[in-house]
Amino acid sequence: MAIAVVALLVIGPKDLPRVLRALGRWAGKARAIAREFQSSIDQMIRESELDEVRKEVEKVAQTDVAHEIQQSVDPKGEFQASLQSDLTEAVNHPADTTATSTTGVGEAVTQPAETATHTETAPAAEPEPPAKPQPEKTQTAA
Repeated sequence: MAIAVVALLVIGPKDLPRVLRALGRWAGKARAIAREFQSSIDQMIRESELDEVRKEVEKVAQTDVAHEIQQSVDPKGEFQASLQSDLTEAVNHPADTTATSTTGVGEAVTQPAETATHTETAPAAEPEPPAKPQPEKTQTAA
């Protein structure tokens, strides 16, 4: 209120509306500059967040997923070494890679060594009850 009274006395009632319009334009320009500055700051923040996300994506893309899985499953390499030795043995001794199993019907089947660990058998028949002893027949002399 005090500023309005001083402005009225200093500027005068005739020029006061023109001065207030000029002040309004300057305030509008100041607000526009402040909005532009704020949007620039927001854009920089979004770009920096995008850069962080982009770096994370690139980091994941450079990761050797197969190696990471292998390290999780077999960190000491024991399983892989076992597979390599089995493969080398199978290549060096091809005659030992087959085994014979029976199907339960009396037929012999030759299977690779990997599948020879399981043999198929027919269901077992129920056991027969023990036979009753027959009375001995005596021969009579006639």
